[in-house]
Amino acid sequence: MPTVHAAGTDVHYRTEGTGPGLLLVHGSTADSETNFADLRPRFTARHTVITPDYAGSGLTALPEGPLTLDHLVAQVTAAARAAGADRSAPVDVVGLSLGAVVAAALAARHPHLVRRLVLVGGWARNDDPRQEALLGLWRRLADLDTEAYQQFITLLAVSPAGLAGLDRAALAKAASTAVPSEGARRQIDLDLTVDIRDLLPAIHTPTLVVGATQDQVIPVGHSRELHRAIRGSRYAEIDSGHNIPYERPAELTALITDFLR
Repeated sequence: MPTVHAAGTDVHYRTEGTGPGLLLVHGSTADSETNFADLRPRFTARHTVITPDYAGSGLTALPEGPLTLDHLVAQVTAAARAAGADRSAPVDVVGLSLGAVVAAALAARHPHLVRRLVLVGGWARNDDPRQEALLGLWRRLADLDTEAYQQFITLLAVSPAGLAGLDRAALAKAASTAVPSEGARRQIDLDLTVDIRDLLPAIHTPTLVVGATQDQVIPVGHSRELHRAIRGSRYAEIDSGHNIPYERPAELTALITDFLR
């Protein structure tokens, strides 16, 4: 797996497929493989899919000190450039959850690198008391009880209908991928500080915002708020929990494919 040095650490990333670049930015406490295993193969026939693991995920180590949005933006930007993105060859960018926050900041700060932008299950601010309480509980469980941490996020990230289709073994397997590592802890700490409202007016890239109507992690109102704040953006909703790439990969692929044409 190739690496590029950025923001204090070597950033691991993958490239697969042929065609214009498509950068997929994963969410907190996950990595590019767990978030995009069902989505990535659907795009490799027409795109060079770039999937970095930012600090604390996959093989990418944490930098010294608190993890910041600036760290993650620098790292995914460096991976995109290392894979060939530049002013003459901008990439399409899809961000999920915290990855949507990172992708939005990337588009605001480096507009020449982004051709089109898709924000899935993202949010602009964390001053919502309900969201503060949920993310704060998730963070405390990471320190206190691994099994409760795993069950908590698994039950919240997938809709009731999606969970109903899993037997006990499948549910246990899904939960086992949620590991409260130091990287996960630092990423949730970052989740709790998100506020990109000042960046959103600077996004002039064509943008699609996708919300999940049954999202219990980042309720759909946050996606609607992103859409209202990004001038000229399009908006779509999918009947899903937060982890849309896992629960509704075909529907999400169709929306993204249509938008990127």
